[in-house]
Amino acid sequence: MNLRTHKQRLIAEINITPFTDVILVLLIIFMVTTPLILQSSLKVNLPQAASAGPVKEMSPLDITVTNEGAVYLDGALVTRRELRERVNARRGQDANLAVIVNADKLARFKDIVAVLDILNASGIRNLNIAAATEK
Repeated sequence: MNLRTHKQRLIAEINITPFTDVILVLLIIFMVTTPLILQSSLKVNLPQAASAGPVKEMSPLDITVTNEGAVYLDGALVTRRELRERVNARRGQDANLAVIVNADKLARFKDIVAVLDILNASGIRNLNIAAATEK
């Protein structure tokens, strides 16, 4: 009698159910947190205006001027020269580029004018200045 012929074969399977559960939980976490991450992380105190309303553009260029005079382009700190270069590059891709300027209400006017001057020199015609609605 040969014992090896009656021996059961080893079953080598990987149970992927726990792995699938982990992946689905991660997917749900990313789906919930992504909209929160995409919102502007820069906090500026916008001036208030009675006629403030939402912008109807799909993907505008977002420029933020803080009360310290720092300029951010889409959430990244840039110099005036970098701002000019990047705006010109985006304007080359889209002639009707929309720009939203978020300026802190305590920002110096000369810092805002410097940004507006760069936008004017770049040929931006669709310019919006962000404001909070009056309460």
